[in-house]
Amino acid sequence: MEFKSINPYNDQPVGHYTSLTEKELVAKLNKSQDAFESWRKVPLSERSALIKKAGRVLRENVEEYAQMITLEMGKPIIESRSEVNKCAWVCDYYAENAAEFLKNETIATDATQSFVRHDPIGSVLAIMPWNFPFWQVFRFAAPTLTAGNTGLLKHAPNVFGCAKQIEEVFIRAGFPGAVFQNLIVHHDHTEQIIAHVAVKAVTLTGSERAGSAVAEIAGRHIKKTVLELGGNNAFIVWEDADIDKAVKTALTARMLNCGQSCIAAKRFILLEGIYDEFVSKFTQAVKDLKSGDPLEDATQVGPMARKDLADQLNRQVTDSMEQGAKLLLGGEQNGCYHEPTILGNVTPGMAAFEEETFGPLAAMIKAKDIDQAFALSEQSKYGLGVTVCTTDIDKAVKFADRISDGAYFINELVKSDPRLPFGGTKNSGYGRELAKDGMMEFINRKTVYVKN
Repeated sequence: MEFKSINPYNDQPVGHYTSLTEKELVAKLNKSQDAFESWRKVPLSERSALIKKAGRVLRENVEEYAQMITLEMGKPIIESRSEVNKCAWVCDYYAENAAEFLKNETIATDATQSFVRHDPIGSVLAIMPWNFPFWQVFRFAAPTLTAGNTGLLKHAPNVFGCAKQIEEVFIRAGFPGAVFQNLIVHHDHTEQIIAHVAVKAVTLTGSERAGSAVAEIAGRHIKKTVLELGGNNAFIVWEDADIDKAVKTALTARMLNCGQSCIAAKRFILLEGIYDEFVSKFTQAVKDLKSGDPLEDATQVGPMARKDLADQLNRQVTDSMEQGAKLLLGGEQNGCYHEPTILGNVTPGMAAFEEETFGPLAAMIKAKDIDQAFALSEQSKYGLGVTVCTTDIDKAVKFADRISDGAYFINELVKSDPRLPFGGTKNSGYGRELAKDGMMEFINRKTVYVKN
C-alpha cells in the first residue's frame, strides 16, 4: 500500500511512503523483542545519556524538523519550532530524573529486607496522532525508552515524514538498532501488532473510536493500555477576573495549532456580569490574528490538517446555528482552511457544546453564577481539563474538587508539562503521561522480599 502526505496549505505532495510487507513487519517486531533483551541490560546512566543526546539532536536540527511538521499538517512554523524544542525539554527531563524515579523503594515489613524495584516490561506500541506529530511521540518515548523498554511507532498516515524523522533522531543520538522503530503500516495491522509476543503494552493518543477499538483488542490479549482521547475543555471566567489577561490566555488556549488540540479550550463559560466585555474583546483579538502561509513566521493561523476535518468543523458550526447559536465571527471554509469562528449564546444540546470541536471554533456560554458555571463545565462526557480565571486564587483552589477532569488550571490554559502528570477521565481516557507517573505506566513494580 502507498501513502502520501499532502501539504494542506497548497495541496502539494510532501512525501510518498510504502507500507511494510507482512514479512518486513514481522521482522521488525521480532527485532524489537531481541533489542529489548539487550537494551534492558544497558546501565540506566547510559540510557539517560542517550536520551539527553536525543534532546541535543532535536535542538541542533530544529528547522529541519519544524519544516516537516508544518509541511505535513499545516501548523504555523513558529509553533512547530516550539514543539520540537518542547520535545528536547522532555528528553532532558527524563535524562535528569530517571534515576530518582526508578530507584528501589524500601518498605518496612516483617522481612529482613523488602523493597520494590522497577523493571522494564518489553516493547510498547505507540499509536499516535497528527496534531502534535513530534510532541505526542516524544512524551511517550523519552520515559519509556529510558526505563529500558523498546518502542514501536504507528503514526498517523498524513505525518509519516515526521515519523521517519523521529526514528532518525534516535539513530543520530546513538541508540542501538531496533530500540525505537517506525512502522509504516495501515491501521488494519493493529491487532496483529498488539498480538505479537514482543508487544507488552499500548499507548494511544487519538479519537474515542480509535481508543475504544484498541483497548478492546488489547484487552483480548491481556495487554495494558494508556489512552489519551478527546476533550471538550471548559474555560470559566469569573466576574472578578482580569478580563484583558483572561482574553489573552483564552486566545492561545483556543487558537493554538489552529484549535486542533484535545486540551484546547472549547467551551467558554462566562459569568453574566462579564459576558459582553469578554466576548467583545475576545472577538477583536481573534480578528487581529494573521492567517496565511504557515511557513511564514508572521502567520498565526494556518490551514487545518485535512479537508475532512475542516468539513466536520463547518458542519458543527452550521448545526449549532440551526439550533440557535449566534454567529459572531467567521464561519466560512475554503478547502482545508476554516476561518477562526466565534459562536455566541451557545447552550447545552448544541453541537458546539456537546461535541469536541477540533478546530478554530470558540463557543460562548453564559452562566448566572459560579455554581452554574461549574455545573455546565461538568455537563460533558469528556474530562481532560478546566481553566478558571479569577483574582480570588484561594477561592479557586478550594473549588478544585468541583471538577472531575484530570487537570484544573487557574489563570492559565490547560497544557502539558514534563514535570506534571497528564491525562483525563471519563471519555477522555485513562492512565497518565509525563512526570514520574508517565514512566511508571510501563514498568513492572516488582516486590522483592528477603528473609534470613
